[in-house]
Amino acid sequence: MTDRLLISIVDDDQSVRESLPDLVSEFGYAVQVFSSAEDFLKSHWRAKTKCLILDIAMPGMSGPDLQLELKRRGSSIPIIFITAHGDELIRPQVMERGAVDCLLKPFSDTALLGAINAAFREG
Repeated sequence: MTDRLLISIVDDDQSVRESLPDLVSEFGYAVQVFSSAEDFLKSHWRAKTKCLILDIAMPGMSGPDLQLELKRRGSSIPIIFITAHGDELIRPQVMERGAVDCLLKPFSDTALLGAINAAFREG
């Protein structure tokens, strides 16, 4: 692990867990990947994470549930939600709770980089 800022990615979709870290690394960040919210919460990487890219719909604890749990624990990690579901009911909720952005899959590299930049401006 270098001294690059750590972005953690939590997504149950294996293809996302395989492709997204490469892109985030190309942007110059260190990356850790988790297949569930529960795995992220149990990880020692949680305390080192400077930005979280989080899927909304996952088995077990959902992305919005993880957002609430992190808030309950006093965490202020900036969160960028990603979703394959264009659920316009969830997006306003997660944004109101402090998410930096909510990107609809597939999203562009530019959209993701813009959201990451915004996360570090806010964080």
